[in-house]
Amino acid sequence: MAMDMDYDKIIEERAQHVIDVMTPRTADADLIRLRDAFELAREAHAPQVRKTGEPYILHPIAVASIAAEELHLDVNSVIAAFLHDVVEDTPHPLEEIQSRFGDDVAFLVNVLTKKEKKNYDMSKQVDNFKQMLNAMQRDIRPIMIKLADRLHNMRTLSSMRPDKQMKIAGETDYFYAPLANRLGLYHVKTELENLSFRFRCPHEFEEISTLIAKDKRQQEERLERFRVQLEATLAEAGISVNVAVEYREPYSVWRKMRKFGDDFNHLKYRHFTDIVFTTPEGEDEKDLALRIYSVLTDRFKEKPGGISNYIDSPKENGYQSFHVKLLADFGRWQEVHISSQRMARNSRLGYRADRSQDYIGRWVDKFRGVLREIGEHTEGIDFMEKVTSSFYNDDIMVFTPHGRGVVLPQKSSVLDFAYEISPTLGDHAKYARINGFLSSIKAPLRRGDVVEIFTSPISHPVPDWLDAVVSYKAKNAIESYISSLTPPKFRRCECCRPIPGEEVVGFRGKDGVLTLHKRDCPIAIRLASQFGDDIVSVEFEPDETLYPVTVTVKAVDRYHLFLDIVDCISNKLNLNIDSYNSTCQDSIVTSQLSFGVHSYSELQKIISHIYGIKDVDEVKRKLE
Repeated sequence: MAMDMDYDKIIEERAQHVIDVMTPRTADADLIRLRDAFELAREAHAPQVRKTGEPYILHPIAVASIAAEELHLDVNSVIAAFLHDVVEDTPHPLEEIQSRFGDDVAFLVNVLTKKEKKNYDMSKQVDNFKQMLNAMQRDIRPIMIKLADRLHNMRTLSSMRPDKQMKIAGETDYFYAPLANRLGLYHVKTELENLSFRFRCPHEFEEISTLIAKDKRQQEERLERFRVQLEATLAEAGISVNVAVEYREPYSVWRKMRKFGDDFNHLKYRHFTDIVFTTPEGEDEKDLALRIYSVLTDRFKEKPGGISNYIDSPKENGYQSFHVKLLADFGRWQEVHISSQRMARNSRLGYRADRSQDYIGRWVDKFRGVLREIGEHTEGIDFMEKVTSSFYNDDIMVFTPHGRGVVLPQKSSVLDFAYEISPTLGDHAKYARINGFLSSIKAPLRRGDVVEIFTSPISHPVPDWLDAVVSYKAKNAIESYISSLTPPKFRRCECCRPIPGEEVVGFRGKDGVLTLHKRDCPIAIRLASQFGDDIVSVEFEPDETLYPVTVTVKAVDRYHLFLDIVDCISNKLNLNIDSYNSTCQDSIVTSQLSFGVHSYSELQKIISHIYGIKDVDEVKRKLE
């Protein structure tokens, strides 16, 4: 029972653990500040308890412990972790924090303090997200402390009401877990995803957890045999490694089941085998990884196309490893990850790991730059949508024909690639070649694709391009171009689709936009009977706009008929054919041709020319 616990002892032991973790990398004067921060937090939160009945101070201590031990943050960040709720939840003002612990700690605590407003710019939650992201313009540490805070809140979420669980789990899945992934904090991301899944979908979580546990028992013997074989094969080659079989977590399994449409029993790669090697002094990591790969593929059959080389092409969050699929002696392909100890450590610590300052600088600068651009061009809820689409997807690397690597979000298209290269290339993209094959600019891309863009000066963004892109840069450029166009004075009825030169009538809608109908359109007749006062006289004159039309042609089948029709439209009338579908039954050919025209008189001229073709019997415009 909570009442029987010696909380004073527990509080002191856990706080001392934080100080012990920080001692080897912290100056004596800063250790005194750290202890002082804990004492202030304990005093400030003394009257407060958590939903569990525990003293509230145990939460800031836990956050400080995660910041110090799991995220390896600096001493000011750990001090701020102790104090992160003091200004928000107690009478102690920010000025007191500043005077006792300095400007840097005060800045961190201020970013972590939710600002109460009568009217939020977007919503309370989104405003809080934006506050933290805006801090990225100066410092990434507040986000790291917030991740530590969120991790502890998720670990103790069972004490909350179901509605609060859903709110916090939803925020975690939408914002914090993807953010941890983008920062390269794989273990934090994985734990947040699974805790969120557990509280959002408890029945599915429990079902998949049970299936994983059952599969572990069933596969244990042969997976252990495979593990030992890998270890022994490399030992014979004089390579010392640590080999472990890791099952994917329930959320990862659930996501793969959804992605591939498989049930659990038919899902491939429910687990993977990690090979972690120590790099001897003077030896190159990549050379040793490839040597391990070579030794293993001499012993085990390799799956064709089963390699993913994340050493030469790291993910944007810095993840590096060499993935290969090998055939175990029990007849199943096994996913094997080959990593150095440094790569494995970096996967745990993310951007905080021992990376070059150039790498950290480039990554953080890109993060800040795009956040700044989004903030300048976006208002409202769209802000978070664009942030998440820019940073929170797993990424792929594709290449220009000259070998330049381009990192894009998963599910990116050729258009995303074009806009990442340059806005001009995107705006005028017409078609592409992916790995040498002719492709649409809307075609999806996969890791490793080589993409070549071909442009045209008359090609420009159109609204349906927005459905084919996922990156912020592409979406923003397309939206900017479309919004710069002069808005149409009218729209055409989707039923009768009038073109210039036809007899039309206009109806003024509630939004003030005029809708044009042919005078014999059933919708126009109905509207005239109900809203006669909204009728507007219109002169629908042709301009440079091309209006898509489809005509149906019936003819007696004969040799060269198809070529005669194409020659009439393409060569004699100089029109582009958008589509041509033709069927022949009992010597009667029925063809449907789609193309663009400027006016009704032009359409009539085309129909007249088609009628002039030998054996053509009927030509008429097709309306939906």
